[in-house]
Amino acid sequence: MNAQEASSTRPYLIRALYEWCTDNGFTPYVAVSVDDTVQVPREFVKDGEIVLNVSFDATSGLNIGNEFLEFKARFGGVPREISVPIERVIAIYARENGQGMAFPAPPPAAPQAPAEPPPAAVAVESASEDRVVQLVPTDAGGADLPEPPKPAPSGGGRPALKRVK
Repeated sequence: MNAQEASSTRPYLIRALYEWCTDNGFTPYVAVSVDDTVQVPREFVKDGEIVLNVSFDATSGLNIGNEFLEFKARFGGVPREISVPIERVIAIYARENGQGMAFPAPPPAAPQAPAEPPPAAVAVESASEDRVVQLVPTDAGGADLPEPPKPAPSGGGRPALKRVK
């Protein structure tokens, strides 16, 4: 087997970090990039991602295989079967201290382009342009940079964190 045929390291690293979390009394969480191949409760998906508690207490029949992460869990008291392709796991970390590992995001599924986008799709695309974020250094060296444009209030947009020193 050559390097191109070798299996992914992702499932091995996920299993190792899961074991590290449980051995140290931490609660392992996985962040998942959701698409049609992921079987999770869609009502808990936000911005195409879901964070799942995969601790022993929160799951039943947890199996972290080379192809899938599978278990049963309760969401709002309702039992659900969860199945996540390993390549859709984008991070595993300890809830208590945030230590863990992030993985490269999987490539997006190839969208099927319609002949002409409907007017609603065009409106969504132009609205998303208003949410461009400009990163600027926080040290004094960045003081001469122009002030980034302030987004218009959207009345129900995504919450944001503000860094306070």
